[in-house]
Amino acid sequence: MRKGQTVPPTSERTRTRGAPLSLGDRLFAGSATGAGVLILLVLAGVAAFLVAEAWPALTASEDEIPGGEGLVLYIWPLLLGTLLSATLALLMAAPLAVAIALFVTHYAPRRLAAPLGYIIDLLAAVPSIIYGLWGFSVLAPQTVSPSGWLAENLGWIPFFAGPASSTGRTMLTAAIVLAVMILPIITAVIREAFLQTPRLHEEASWALGATRWEMIRLSVLPFGRSSMIGGSMLGLGRALGETMAVAIVLSVSADAFSFNLISSSNVATIAANIALKFPESSGVAVNVLIASGLVLFVVTLLVNMGARAVINRRREFSGAN
Repeated sequence: MRKGQTVPPTSERTRTRGAPLSLGDRLFAGSATGAGVLILLVLAGVAAFLVAEAWPALTASEDEIPGGEGLVLYIWPLLLGTLLSATLALLMAAPLAVAIALFVTHYAPRRLAAPLGYIIDLLAAVPSIIYGLWGFSVLAPQTVSPSGWLAENLGWIPFFAGPASSTGRTMLTAAIVLAVMILPIITAVIREAFLQTPRLHEEASWALGATRWEMIRLSVLPFGRSSMIGGSMLGLGRALGETMAVAIVLSVSADAFSFNLISSSNVATIAANIALKFPESSGVAVNVLIASGLVLFVVTLLVNMGARAVINRRREFSGAN
């Protein structure tokens, strides 16, 4: 500060920094606020539509519901099938996504890391119906022999109780297809988080004599913990709502839920059930399908809210701090 120059009062300095300085600033602030409000309005509109269209099914008698056992017993097996397939897909995809992200960011040579990351990102651009056709034509036949081995040797576990399917169109195959579909989404989020690890944290670990794995365990993984949770929940949301791939791969032949992953007696997921039955439904049956969609909407919303709560709770313990 030059000699003789006076410092403006604190309130004046704060007001100068906080006030918009130009028309562009005001337009940007207004457009950002409008975009946020628009998202909330769209979400509220979707929820209102689902509730309004599902109301006739919610108030209908048990005899009017397909199956004649009531709305809850109609949706409950579908919900369990949805959660089972999405959870299995997440359990397979999340550890693999973390391993791929670590390899691309900290192990692979620079000439290999960039093309490999690009190829993995391209998997997200493949249409879901292509994944479904691949799972039906290629993956399902390849799972027949392993499923038979699981039934013979691990049949005492409810997940692998026989008899094994002769076509391979099982819940296990559907979960593998979903895992491949959500893998690039989770990998992209985690990879970008690992790349943002403060260089000083990594250099401090090296200076203390840490090995590469110790540096990753003490610096990279704590910093990317929130992103690993967020990316996993983003992939879980994709798996919960996936429709065509599951509808093509899964052989639906049962109305009751089962934990058996290799049997041909499978219950559909909510999204696949809607896609398969909506064109032929009419009257209350349509409202029942929309009611199941409302349940899926609520489940997805709860999953994302739970993930946000976990991320906010872990933020103060993040390696970034």
